[in-house]
Amino acid sequence: MSHVVKKRKLDKSRQDRLYFDSYSDVTIHEEMIADHVRTSTYRTAILRNSESIRGKVVLDVGAGTGVLSIFCAQAGAKKVYAVEACSIAEQAIKIVKHNNLEDKVEVIRGTVETVDLPEKVEVIVSEWMGYALLHESMLNSVLYARDKWLKAGGIILPSKAELYISPISDPLLEDRLHFWYTVKDQYGVDMSCMSDFARRCIMNSDITVNSVTVEDVLSHPARFAELDLHSVTVEELRSVKGHFRCESFGSAAVNAFCVYFTVTFPCPDKPLVLSTSPFKPETHWKQAVLYLDAPVEVVQDTPVTGEVSMYPSEESARHICIHVDYTIGEQKRQSKTFSIPDWSSEAQP
Repeated sequence: MSHVVKKRKLDKSRQDRLYFDSYSDVTIHEEMIADHVRTSTYRTAILRNSESIRGKVVLDVGAGTGVLSIFCAQAGAKKVYAVEACSIAEQAIKIVKHNNLEDKVEVIRGTVETVDLPEKVEVIVSEWMGYALLHESMLNSVLYARDKWLKAGGIILPSKAELYISPISDPLLEDRLHFWYTVKDQYGVDMSCMSDFARRCIMNSDITVNSVTVEDVLSHPARFAELDLHSVTVEELRSVKGHFRCESFGSAAVNAFCVYFTVTFPCPDKPLVLSTSPFKPETHWKQAVLYLDAPVEVVQDTPVTGEVSMYPSEESARHICIHVDYTIGEQKRQSKTFSIPDWSSEAQP
């Protein structure tokens, strides 16, 4: 009999409950609204699309506090259906009323898959992006809303998403590993043998959400996937993949990959891009850092090539896994699969 403890696969209703419960606290909404890049870009995109929104019916998928719905009302929308599944919907109702917009914005408590709207819409707006873009699988709900409620020729804000990857050198990692060599000088106990254990602990298979500084990025980022929200299907989201090729800027030790995303809003003058790139101002999404099992030294123009595949976790469909096949310089091809730690799998129902 095997004594290996297997993670329990969460049934979908429990997955959803855990997901929606996480949005019932003020902290996550404070973080999102306080993210100036995120919130101001959405506001600008909505106001720039006022010609397409004025006098039209809008659906806000996963409305949260209702801020995007209010932006749409301010842009001249005739009616906004703000659909929100978690209890923050009660606060959204208060905020809408507090702004004297209850005649234009209707907050509907429920998932977009279960609510029944009285009419079709001409615009869908949603802030659905999770860590590494696809964590939380909220895009599935936007696509459901698109297929069921969006009129032909309607617009989706944002309308496109792109994924990028780049090799990086994380100096903090090397500092943490080197720390065990400094203990003897401080306390007279040689703990350098802890370095290998520390490396295994830190350079694990978790997707680490962290801010990457520009100085740590070792190449121009490579785009490996693009999603057109007007045409992409839920089936295609089961495996989002693509090839990449980078060339290192100079001599360094590659100890991780950085994955980030952009989303693009169509605008009458020119598209507006919300970017989570390390080369742009920081957002609450930061970047997804994928640590290799061991660092690899590179020099100027060393090629870093491979393929990235993103797909839902078997334990919880809302959690993303990232598999990377990669080759650095003359080294043989390596593979590693990463996931965001899912502590809910250990929680009691």
